[in-house]
Amino acid sequence: MLMHADLMLTLANDRNRELIAEAEKRQVLNNAREARRSRKAAEVRGRPTGRVASCEPSAVVPAR
Repeated sequence: MLMHADLMLTLANDRNRELIAEAEKRQVLNNAREARRSRKAAEVRGRPTGRVASCEPSAVVPAR
């Protein structure tokens, strides 16, 4: 199959743009997932463990 050189160049450029767009989309989704994970981790970090919350705020005490 013989194609015109300009057509081949156009097809190659279009494919290159598609690959770049897919990579950018993947990167945006990965960044959003990572931000969501870190936000969830920050929310969990401040909560007490267990079912019953303590009445007093816990303080960090050095080990003896």
